[in-house]
Amino acid sequence: MIPKAFFVTGGKAIGKVSKMNTFDLALKNAGIANCNIVKVSSIIPPNCEETSPREMPTGGITYAVISKADGEGERITAGIAWGFARDKRLGVVAEAYGSMDEAAAKRMLDERIMEMANTRGIDLCDVKYRIETVDVPKGSYGCAVVALVYLF
Repeated sequence: MIPKAFFVTGGKAIGKVSKMNTFDLALKNAGIANCNIVKVSSIIPPNCEETSPREMPTGGITYAVISKADGEGERITAGIAWGFARDKRLGVVAEAYGSMDEAAAKRMLDERIMEMANTRGIDLCDVKYRIETVDVPKGSYGCAVVALVYLF
């Protein structure tokens, strides 16, 4: 089973009930709440094309690289970076998440995606980023989610 395409989406939320409910709301805001998400690792196959986000079938098994940050009373950030080998034989996806600002997340993503490329001996081109940051008030739950969603 090799994906033919992917899209990148993100969402964030603040809630009062629980971390789980806030995660669910962040997924809704990302447009993927009605999927059964299976977290996968970080390789984009050859000839897998990036496309715009689309509605996913309700209840469908959906494979995705997920970056998720939870927090209470702090700034949280989730992000991914993705890029392809110059020869297009594969792509890689890096994740970063935690209590940090967007600039710190981007630095972390840069380090991680370059290490992944170096490990594989590939020259990356056209690296892209998606980062979601939210300031969570005290007494509330927050969640930021970024997902690279595969399409078959």
